[in-house]
Amino acid sequence: MTRESKTHRKQWDRVHVQALRKHMGLTQHELSQRLGTRQQTISEWETGMYQPRGTSAMLLTIIAEQAKFTYDASKPAKKP
Repeated sequence: MTRESKTHRKQWDRVHVQALRKHMGLTQHELSQRLGTRQQTISEWETGMYQPRGTSAMLLTIIAEQAKFTYDASKPAKKP
């Protein structure tokens, strides 16, 4: 991975994960199936217990782009 692509990687926090899921009209279970993870993992991301990283964060970014979901990762998100 190049230095440029690392700096442009989106950071996923609890608000953005939940906003993406709701934008797509999915349940936590449905999103977990798309990502190949557990529903509990989605719940942990949305409660702020953990943040998506690595492959999960990359997959979220790809799914978000396909769903035409955008956000400014440089600004802190507001609580829904």
